Parts: sequence; C-alpha cells; structure tokens
Amino acid sequence: MKKVVIILVVVAVAGLAWYSIKSYIDNAIYRDPAFASGNGRLEATEVNVATKLAGKIESVLVKDGDYVKKDQLIAKMQTNVLEAQLAQAQAQVAVKKAELASAKAGVLQKTSSRDNAYRRFKRSEYLLSKNATSQQTFDNDKALFDAADAELASAKASVLQAEAGIRAAEADVRRYQEDIKDSSLTSPLDGRIQYKVSEPGEVLDAGGCVVNLLDLTDVYMTFFLPEETAGKVLIGAEARILLDALPGVAIPAKITFVANQAQFTPKTVETRVERQKLMFRVKAALPPKLLRKYIDLVKTGLPGVAWVKVDPKAQWPDFLKLPAKAVKDAHDARQAEAAEAAKAAEAAKAAEAAAPAKTAGANGK
Repeated sequence: MKKVVIILVVVAVAGLAWYSIKSYIDNAIYRDPAFASGNGRLEATEVNVATKLAGKIESVLVKDGDYVKKDQLIAKMQTNVLEAQLAQAQAQVAVKKAELASAKAGVLQKTSSRDNAYRRFKRSEYLLSKNATSQQTFDNDKALFDAADAELASAKASVLQAEAGIRAAEADVRRYQEDIKDSSLTSPLDGRIQYKVSEPGEVLDAGGCVVNLLDLTDVYMTFFLPEETAGKVLIGAEARILLDALPGVAIPAKITFVANQAQFTPKTVETRVERQKLMFRVKAALPPKLLRKYIDLVKTGLPGVAWVKVDPKAQWPDFLKLPAKAVKDAHDARQAEAAEAAKAAEAAKAAEAAAPAKTAGANGK
C-alpha cells in the first residue's frame, strides 16, 4: 500500500513538472519582447445608405445579411412629385424658348426701324447743312433715331434675358432629373447589409437612413497594448490574427493605426495583466485583396487574438506562420501593389517630363 502511494506521488509530481514545463514553453512567446498581442473582434467600416431628399419609401429590395455589389439598387423612394416638377420645368423650357424666338424677332424689327430712322436722321443732317430743311425737322428725326436705337438695345436685352431664362429652366430640369436619379438608392461599395433601418411606406427626412452597410473590403481588429509596447509598434508592421472560429489558422494583417493618446481599457477588453489600466488602441487591418478573394466568407464580430511583430527582424513562431496558400496570396498581393506603385510612378514621371515640353511650346507660340 505504501509503495502504491509513493508511486502515485511520483506520478503526480512528474505530471505537475511536465505541465509546468509545457506551460512555460507555450507561454514563452508572451514573454518575448519581439511580439505583442491583444484580444479583439473583427470589425468593418459601416456606411449608412440614406436619402438625399425627404420622402416616402416605395420599396426596399434587400434584407439583413444580403451581399450587395457596388451600384446595386437597394431601395426606391416615391418620385411622383418630382416627376410632376420635372414636367413643369420642361414646359418652362419650352416657354422660355418661345420667348427667345419672340425676342429675336423683336430685334429684327427694331433693327429695321433703327436703320430707317438712322437714314432719315443722316438725310436731315445733310439737308440742314445745305439750309434745305428746318432745325425742327432735324431735331425730330434725331429724336426718332435715338428712340429707335434705345428700343433696339432693349430688344437685345430681352434676347439675353430669354437666353438666361432658358438656362435657368434647363438647370431646373437637370436638378429634378438628378433628384429622381438620387431617389433610387444604390450601394456605394461591395458589402453586406448589416440591418434595415426603415421599411416601405415610411416617410423620412432628408438624410434618413434606410439600411446600414458593412464595407467588407475594410475589415480590421482593434486591440489594446500597454505604453511600453505600443510605443515600439510601427505603422505598417506585420501582424497575424487568430480567430476562435478558425483555430490554428493565422491570417495576415497590417498595423494601420496606433492611438497617440492612452485611454482606460474598456471593460469588454481582456488584458494579460489586469493592473494595466491605461492602454493604447491599435488597429490591425486585413489586406483588401485577400478580403475580396474570400468576401463571401468574411464575417464581423468574430472574436480572436491579434499578434504584432514589434521587432521587424524577428521570425514568426510556427503557430503564427501563414499556410503555403496564404503566403502565395500575400506574395501576389504585394507584387500587385508594387506593380501599381511602379505604374503610378512612371505616369508621374511622364507627366513631369511633358510639363517642360508644353511650356516650351507655349513660349514658342
């Protein structure tokens, strides 16, 4: 019996020692100053699809959770009042064009009258110089010419006024056409409907929200780091995200934001050291190209852990290394980004080289 007890004690001590060694090894990365981590949840940029004008919702064509493409029709507002206003504006354009035609005819008439009065005035002027007519006749002809000249100027002003009236009426037509177009609410981006805010038949004020949309190409995880660690994290540093829903699968990310001011740690955020009350908010964003590739699988709200490489020269531990396919995707994404950057640089260089040539050509002229 005594031997059995001794054996059990030895086994227990060995098990405890094995567990302690394993825990020490497993937690070694938490003691490594080259890495830092924090808990968080996947988030995405939210966009409210709202009305431009006050009005009644005619129909909503999506439901919660639907995936929508950019420019896809989401909802329609009633446009009967706008269509009536558009018809009125179009009729006003026709009226103004008729007024312009009348004003141009008036210019022709006044031009003829003015030319006739001018000839009489010049004839009286000549006859007066020969003492062949009276001063009164000359004064009357001059007054008639001045009046005809003023009437012609007034007729020309009427033409300008009619042309301005046409432009104003056509501007009203374009405004009502744009208002009718904007009454069809479309998605500004590729994303997922998070929830509907309004239903058909509801009357909304200008700017009233119809649906809330998630931008699935701008997904990130927010986590918190203490001051001594956050100060070493660089914008653009490599990061990895481990989701509870995908254990053992490291997802590539990049640090896009580090707060410049500490804040009290939110109650929903867990830290490894409870006494760390003041923390810096850090954001790790997933690559947009990777998100577009797996956009049907992207979901927000999933909890996980974000890891960031504080020392750029450090090597990721095995459990944070990317799968071969993810490495290829990341490599392809970096190559595509580098190609786009090179193309933009070449375009800028070509534009810079063309600028002096244009200047020289202008000076030559």
